[in-house]
Amino acid sequence: MDDCRIAILAIVVEDTESVDKINEILHRYGEYIIGRMGLPYCKREISLISVAFDAPASVISAVSGKIGMIDNVTCKAVFAKTGKEN
Repeated sequence: MDDCRIAILAIVVEDTESVDKINEILHRYGEYIIGRMGLPYCKREISLISVAFDAPASVISAVSGKIGMIDNVTCKAVFAKTGKEN
Protein backbone atom coordinates (compact mmCIF):
# COMPACT_ATOMS: atom_id res chain seq x y z
CA MET A 1 0.00 0.00 0.00
CA ASP A 2 1.57 3.26 -1.12
CA ASP A 3 1.62 6.29 1.18
CA CYS A 4 -0.28 4.44 3.87
CA ARG A 5 -0.34 5.63 7.45
CA ILE A 6 -1.03 3.89 10.72
CA ALA A 7 -3.74 5.56 12.80
CA ILE A 8 -6.28 4.87 15.50
CA LEU A 9 -9.78 6.31 15.45
CA ALA A 10 -11.18 7.07 18.88
CA ILE A 11 -14.97 7.03 18.76
CA VAL A 12 -17.29 8.06 21.60
CA VAL A 13 -20.90 6.99 21.14
CA GLU A 14 -23.47 8.75 23.33
CA ASP A 15 -26.53 7.09 21.77
CA THR A 16 -26.62 3.40 20.88
CA GLU A 17 -29.01 4.22 18.02
CA SER A 18 -25.90 5.48 16.16
CA VAL A 19 -24.04 2.16 16.24
CA ASP A 20 -25.58 0.77 13.03
CA LYS A 21 -24.46 3.86 11.08
CA ILE A 22 -20.94 3.57 12.48
CA ASN A 23 -20.73 -0.13 11.62
CA GLU A 24 -21.98 0.55 8.09
CA ILE A 25 -19.19 3.09 7.49
CA LEU A 26 -16.52 0.85 9.03
CA HIS A 27 -17.70 -2.09 6.91
CA ARG A 28 -17.19 -0.02 3.73
CA TYR A 29 -13.56 0.55 4.72
CA GLY A 30 -12.92 -2.91 6.14
CA GLU A 31 -9.96 -3.60 3.86
CA TYR A 32 -7.96 -0.96 5.75
CA ILE A 33 -8.90 -1.99 9.29
CA ILE A 34 -6.24 -3.78 11.35
CA GLY A 35 -8.53 -4.33 14.33
CA ARG A 36 -11.16 -2.78 16.53
CA MET A 37 -12.33 -2.84 20.11
CA GLY A 38 -15.58 -1.63 21.61
CA LEU A 39 -16.22 -0.99 25.29
CA PRO A 40 -19.65 -0.22 26.68
CA TYR A 41 -19.39 2.04 29.72
CA CYS A 42 -22.72 1.52 31.41
CA LYS A 43 -21.98 3.85 34.33
CA ARG A 44 -21.91 6.82 31.90
CA GLU A 45 -24.28 5.32 29.30
CA ILE A 46 -21.74 5.64 26.48
CA SER A 47 -19.65 3.31 24.33
CA LEU A 48 -16.00 3.74 23.47
CA ILE A 49 -14.68 2.30 20.23
CA SER A 50 -11.10 2.23 18.95
CA VAL A 51 -10.29 1.23 15.39
CA ALA A 52 -6.74 0.72 14.10
CA PHE A 53 -6.13 1.55 10.42
CA ASP A 54 -3.37 1.03 7.87
CA ALA A 55 -4.57 3.26 5.04
CA PRO A 56 -3.84 6.41 3.06
CA ALA A 57 -4.28 9.51 5.23
CA SER A 58 -7.11 10.66 2.96
CA VAL A 59 -9.07 7.46 3.67
CA ILE A 60 -8.55 7.73 7.44
CA SER A 61 -9.65 11.37 7.38
CA ALA A 62 -12.71 10.50 5.29
CA VAL A 63 -13.78 7.75 7.70
CA SER A 64 -13.21 10.01 10.70
CA GLY A 65 -15.22 12.81 9.10
CA LYS A 66 -18.13 10.58 8.12
CA ILE A 67 -18.36 9.03 11.57
CA GLY A 68 -17.96 12.40 13.25
CA MET A 69 -20.98 13.76 11.37
CA ILE A 70 -23.29 11.19 12.99
CA ASP A 71 -25.46 12.69 15.72
CA ASN A 72 -24.29 11.97 19.28
CA VAL A 73 -20.93 10.61 18.08
CA THR A 74 -17.45 12.09 18.46
CA CYS A 75 -14.56 10.77 16.38
CA LYS A 76 -10.88 11.76 16.33
CA ALA A 77 -7.93 10.26 14.45
CA VAL A 78 -4.48 9.88 15.94
CA PHE A 79 -1.73 9.20 13.40
CA ALA A 80 1.53 7.39 14.15
CA LYS A 81 4.59 9.56 13.58
CA THR A 82 6.34 6.70 11.82
CA GLY A 83 5.38 3.35 10.44
CA LYS A 84 7.80 0.92 8.87
CA GLU A 85 6.62 -1.03 5.86
CA ASN A 86 7.26 -4.74 5.59
